[in-house]
Amino acid sequence: MIRQSICRTALALAALLPALAAAHADDFYKGRTISLIIASNASGGYDTYGRLLARYLPRHLAGNPSVVPQNMPGAGGVRGANYIYAVAPKDGTTIGIFDQAVFLDQLLGVPGLRGDVRNFNWVGRMASNSAVLVAWHTAAVKKIEDAFTHELIVAAPGSSSRLNWTALNAITGTKLKLLTGYEGPATSKVAMERGEVEAISQPWGVLKAEDPEWLSDHKVNLLLQTGIEKNVGLEDLPRMVDLAKNDEDRRLLEIFASPSVVGRSFVAPPGLPKDRIEELRKAFVAVAMDPEFVSEVARMKFDLDPLPGDQLQAFFTKADYPPALLQRAREVAKLAEH
Repeated sequence: MIRQSICRTALALAALLPALAAAHADDFYKGRTISLIIASNASGGYDTYGRLLARYLPRHLAGNPSVVPQNMPGAGGVRGANYIYAVAPKDGTTIGIFDQAVFLDQLLGVPGLRGDVRNFNWVGRMASNSAVLVAWHTAAVKKIEDAFTHELIVAAPGSSSRLNWTALNAITGTKLKLLTGYEGPATSKVAMERGEVEAISQPWGVLKAEDPEWLSDHKVNLLLQTGIEKNVGLEDLPRMVDLAKNDEDRRLLEIFASPSVVGRSFVAPPGLPKDRIEELRKAFVAVAMDPEFVSEVARMKFDLDPLPGDQLQAFFTKADYPPALLQRAREVAKLAEH
């Protein structure tokens, strides 16, 4: 799976080379330091991807600046996002990575974010983050269609899983029964093996890396992908949006699936000069194609599913939802709070 992902990455990014050659680079970064704001603690995926980029980015920017990671946790990533948006210099000397759900929080009207996530200059994405709902082999639900007629007890320790499964129940009529008392993925996995719950959701890359025997020994059945984009190797597995009964419901489910598109993405503040963001985007793509970088990611068994910054920017440009649809999404989100 990792090898397939790397091959797909190389082919996709290679197609961008002609456009990248036109990007202008000057000596702006010579002798300078770039601050890379990581809006999380010094552990986990955001921190790992951030520090990886900090190591490899200097070699692909003219002037070879230093890149210094700085952790800025708080308010579910909003503290770091606010700093990048409103406080950081708007000259290309600050970039950052924050929680993938910040855009969803903005759409749902969660207070705290200063500004509009769509106005960031999106540099590029290292990896998407589409979770997969899996059911233990003893569960009556063997495929997601069974969940319309059979109850499925699902561990939902985090806000994202609660939102996803509440939305799926409310919009499509699935019969997922959520148990929310678990501290995190580790305790949820133990609970499923003990028979306390019948299903859990995890990012596909994490599931492959941490529990490969579940897959090889057919201990779990793969039911559903949460993301808008399909995971490599799961092209035939349905997504949440595929269960929608009409176009409006599909757009509604896309709102809840939007964090998967953001994944592990990097941004620069609004207001950067055009040539500066082009230079950063060019360097980002060069990092994603760097054979040493790709090999290191593979050794770590981390996902690599990059998306260039201009394509990320286009996603946010198109993510313009009518007020009535956003109101429906907020009503669904309120159900997840109870």
